[in-house]
Amino acid sequence: PKPKLPFSRTSVEIGCLPEVRRSIIGQTLIFASLTLLLSWSCPALGKKKLYIGALFPMSGGWPGGQACLPSAQMALDLVNKRTDILPEYELELIHYDSMCDPGEATKLLYDLLYTEPIKMVLMPGCSSVSTLVAEAARMWNLIVLSYGSSSPALSNRQRFPTFFRTHPSATLHNPTRVQLFQKWKWTKIATIQQTTEVFTSVSDRPLLKNMFCSFLNCFMDSDSLNRQDARIIVGLFYETEARKVFCEVYKEKLYGKKYVWFLIGWYADNWFKIKDPSINCTVEQMTEAVEGHVTTEIVMLNPETVRGASNLTSQEFLNQLMSKLGGKNPEETGGFQEAPLAYDAVWALALALNKTVGPLKAKGRRLEDFNYNNRDITAEIYRALNTSSFEGVSGHVVFDAQGSRMAWTLIEQLQGGSYKKIGYFDSTKGNLSWYGNDKWIGPGPPADQTVVIEVFRFLSQKLFVSVSVFAGLGILLGIVCLTFNIYNSNVRYIQNSQPYLNNMTAVGCMMALAAVFPLGLDGHHVHRKQFPVVCQFRLWLLGLGFSLAYGSMFTKIWWVHTVFTKKDDKKEKRKHLEPWKLYATVGVLLVIDVLSLMIWQIVDPLHITVEKFVREAPKGDLDVLIQPLLEHCSSDKMNTWLGVVYGYKGLLLLLGIFLAYETKSISTEKINDHRAVGMAIYNVSVLCMITAPVTMILSSQQDASFAFASLAIVFSVYITLVVLFVPKMRRLITRGEWQSDTQETMKTQGSSTNNNDEEKSRQLERENKELQKIIQEVQVLFLYVLLRSYRSHSPSWKCRFGELASWKCRSEGSLAGIVVRRARWLEMSFGELASW
Repeated sequence: PKPKLPFSRTSVEIGCLPEVRRSIIGQTLIFASLTLLLSWSCPALGKKKLYIGALFPMSGGWPGGQACLPSAQMALDLVNKRTDILPEYELELIHYDSMCDPGEATKLLYDLLYTEPIKMVLMPGCSSVSTLVAEAARMWNLIVLSYGSSSPALSNRQRFPTFFRTHPSATLHNPTRVQLFQKWKWTKIATIQQTTEVFTSVSDRPLLKNMFCSFLNCFMDSDSLNRQDARIIVGLFYETEARKVFCEVYKEKLYGKKYVWFLIGWYADNWFKIKDPSINCTVEQMTEAVEGHVTTEIVMLNPETVRGASNLTSQEFLNQLMSKLGGKNPEETGGFQEAPLAYDAVWALALALNKTVGPLKAKGRRLEDFNYNNRDITAEIYRALNTSSFEGVSGHVVFDAQGSRMAWTLIEQLQGGSYKKIGYFDSTKGNLSWYGNDKWIGPGPPADQTVVIEVFRFLSQKLFVSVSVFAGLGILLGIVCLTFNIYNSNVRYIQNSQPYLNNMTAVGCMMALAAVFPLGLDGHHVHRKQFPVVCQFRLWLLGLGFSLAYGSMFTKIWWVHTVFTKKDDKKEKRKHLEPWKLYATVGVLLVIDVLSLMIWQIVDPLHITVEKFVREAPKGDLDVLIQPLLEHCSSDKMNTWLGVVYGYKGLLLLLGIFLAYETKSISTEKINDHRAVGMAIYNVSVLCMITAPVTMILSSQQDASFAFASLAIVFSVYITLVVLFVPKMRRLITRGEWQSDTQETMKTQGSSTNNNDEEKSRQLERENKELQKIIQEVQVLFLYVLLRSYRSHSPSWKCRFGELASWKCRSEGSLAGIVVRRARWLEMSFGELASW
């Protein structure tokens, strides 16, 4: 019969090692039975424990441990039950409450390090605590794996060489924002940040190449925002400060269809409705101010239904967590959103430790051999964590070169007082998943700055056409005058007016009128590349037209002054006119202009410049400004060249006025129209001297400037042509002095007859003047004889010679009356008579 066991199953479960008082065979059977029983009732027996030191903030600024600790314990339970992950080891969590306080964390870190057992990994929560722990951990060769730290400052391998985190860095918001900025075509971004490391380190990183970012390192500066025309504003501050900011936003009207605010998405959904004694804005005002803002938030719960390393979907994880929390309200449980990150942190650590078992065994080492001086095991754990890649309940878990988690970002927009999901951004692949349900207060996304529309100011077309018509008629008048002068160049009256100089005047007037057309051309008619050619046409036509028209008139008046203001003994020698000298004078003036214009064009050519005016706001509620622009013909040293040209031509004008005044009473047959030339010079000079400075002053007003310049040209040309040519036409028409067939025949026979007639005419004029002088002398002598006779025969005459004109003296003798009447007939004054 089979031997009965001397102990019951209960005794085995309690004692596990009963006394054996049987034979060796019985003892063997009993030992085998005990082995089977132990393997069933004590499964953890023989597993080596690996200890993890953790700091969970159960209270303080961020009580994230309230949900993260249960989540981590859930993960540990599942890992320890798995036979394919660390089958020879059991993970145990030793945790303390850091209260999210670096000072408290320092004391707890000391306890963790200097009390048994040895911890292989440290798991802090808050960024401030993680900074302290991660900076000190390298001294003990410890890996630090955080589940709730978002500070970008922790992404520094030189400062934190053994740090990893399943909570993505706050800088992960930047790539998401950049994607949105590019999508909505924004390049000018303003940033308001709270001066703490977690926010300043975010804004210190560039958002986008060639993107203008204005960082306002202050709490709230509405003047700076208005001055910089900030429309797209990124706010980096905590929830309590956000309420203060948006209260000021409401007061300064920095919200609405012109503005878009970007905030961090970790605030509570009703953060703007919470009553805050530090602000004086109502809930309605806050709701109005925050409407339409966009938030970016790290995705901490996988939105897809996937089973990862833990064989749980995100929804199954949430159900188990809610069960473990005992029905607590998630919104009132600290760290509820970060709980998936703590869960995946434990799984990342477990998978990394499992990955190190093989390499360590190959080196003759084991995980339980770890101590604070062993760098090899730390290096293997670091290498395993650095290459981690698995699906967790928070999404795909992978670390970048700085040990930060790469994750998805959720994009939400506040629409009608509640947040709506509008898209996701996968930073690992750079993909933007867009729902297309974004809503705006205006017709669409606002501009990143006030839209400035550049509008070129063009010349009034009515004004240009009107002046062009007058200029065209003036050119026709010039052609008529030129034709008349050429056709009648053999008429004596026309010959005595120097017709070749008049022809030059007519041609110059037509060139000046032709300059009116390019003067009115602008970007409305001509392409910008062709505009410098138009500028050169203006300059050359005006310059050469002035030289021909005014130069020919100036030459006439200068010759008359030179000849008739000399002494009498030289007049007759200089009265003989040599036409080539006149033409040479005009040629010199023309050559001076051509050379100066060529030097100007070669050294400093004219080009197009654009003048900007003060921006104008159009009527209506449009968020645009109009930037008026005006095209000018200019050069680098425009003022210098204008000073030279105006100075030279101004002297000619002044000298012309002086010569015209000096010769106004002179009469000569060689230039019989010099008085008309003087009148034309007066008009041209006055118009030019008035127009030149006025057009410079009004250069920014295209219509007024063109009107002054073009009308001055038109009026001066019309006056010149009318004064010079119309009297000649009238004389020939009214007096019939057109050249006859006989004169034409005489012209063909030679010019000797004309020369003889001119000589006879001059001889007759001289004889006539001599006879008049002799007659005058005889008349005066006769008066003298009468006076002498009167005084000798009238001793009682008491009148002086100068009083002969008085009635008293005239009554004393009839001879006095005779003398007076004779003197009047000679048109002589009594003073002149007395001199005789």
